[in-house]
Amino acid sequence: MRRSVAILGGGRVGRALGKRLRELGWRIGAVVTRSAGSARRAVRFIGAGQAHGGLTRQLLGAQLILIAVPDRALAEVAGELARIGGEELRGKVVLHTSGALDARVLSAVRACGAAVGSMHPLQTFSGVGVPPLEGKVFAIEGDVAALRVARQIIRALEGVPVRVPGEKKPLYHAACALAAGHMLAVMEAATRMLLATGMKRREALRALLPLTRQMLDNFERLGPLTAWTGPLSRGDYGVVAAHAAALREFPPEYGAAHEALARLGAAVLARKPEEARAALDRIFEEAKLRKKNNGRKG
Repeated sequence: MRRSVAILGGGRVGRALGKRLRELGWRIGAVVTRSAGSARRAVRFIGAGQAHGGLTRQLLGAQLILIAVPDRALAEVAGELARIGGEELRGKVVLHTSGALDARVLSAVRACGAAVGSMHPLQTFSGVGVPPLEGKVFAIEGDVAALRVARQIIRALEGVPVRVPGEKKPLYHAACALAAGHMLAVMEAATRMLLATGMKRREALRALLPLTRQMLDNFERLGPLTAWTGPLSRGDYGVVAAHAAALREFPPEYGAAHEALARLGAAVLARKPEEARAALDRIFEEAKLRKKNNGRKG
């Protein structure tokens, strides 16, 4: 008997995992989204399944129910699933794909006898095709039976299951957001700073992307201390001050980010963090004083 999965949520993650599971031989059952149109689009992307625009008992026809809805909707969706499924959920496995929330958000379903857990693929999903999942980490936690199914799926996808305690998931997800979403904001800000020097966007990207990629390669091969470069790594605080002054012509978020990242670098990378912190205190206090005095003159 083929393994079967119903998918609740037809966004980027739900569609991508559904497509790969279908390619691995899983039978795709109900595919449920908020509207019939989006459900049909999800089914076309996955290549199988029955489209439903709203929660339906057809979800109960699968052994595994995969919930890939926004975090803010998880508790409500779990409650509705418990209401329509009741005792028929006993013995089934329900997994959600949130990185920040743990299995407790599915407590309503667990109370009906389902094994619950979470399986978060540590990968970005653009919605265009399915990103490579081979070698990618999947954070998992939850009930024993749910963990067993999650590991089976991840190994079939050639991913790497890593258990993260439920209470640590917000910290885990914050780390992921720092390395991906926040780093993208830093890269776009750096790009706009180069645009302000007169570069065109393609020139700015050509300048910055190899620089960043080389840093990441050095970080992977050599470790953080050897990979660290720039004026702060050399203790060249005059240049750090010049950067702060140059950023005054930009919106305040640029200067605030520069200061916060400099302080973070001192805390996690400097060989003498207290010395670096004291120097940065002087630099940024002086910068704030100059800005205040200039404001008075204006």
